[in-house]
Amino acid sequence: MNHIHASLAKTKPAKLSSGKIAFIRANWHREIVDRARIGFISEMENHGIFDSAIEIIDVPGAYEIPLLAKNLAKTGNYEVIVAAALVVDGGIYAHQFVASTVVSAMMQVQLELDIPILSVVLTPQHFDESDERQKFFFDHFIIKGKEAAEACVMVLEQKAAVTAA
Repeated sequence: MNHIHASLAKTKPAKLSSGKIAFIRANWHREIVDRARIGFISEMENHGIFDSAIEIIDVPGAYEIPLLAKNLAKTGNYEVIVAAALVVDGGIYAHQFVASTVVSAMMQVQLELDIPILSVVLTPQHFDESDERQKFFFDHFIIKGKEAAEACVMVLEQKAAVTAA
């Protein structure tokens, strides 16, 4: 059991003090990206937060995530925003540039608006659509969704501790 798992196993069920959790899902390679949502919701339920508290919002691709995250953060309706995307080399833009730009912009929004934005924006070094690679990405996105949920629970606990202090 890693450090995060060990510390979360000792805690009470996570609670939202107000609002919801936004889960932004990019539609490029949606069949893979959606696996992060499945893993996220499954793990959040293990911590007492059910899918009724999680709003799923679709965007065309990863590039659209930061602006939507900023607009959602400005509403004050969300305690945490999670974003999931698979950025692959499509031949027009270098995928490293797109992923770096998206994650940097998400960090900027997080710091500017004081709301946690968690990333499941992943970019493989090599992507092909063979059955073997598809299975790897399907499984990997489930894991990354669960890890995002663990991070989300930790952030909620930290926010609650700061508010209580």
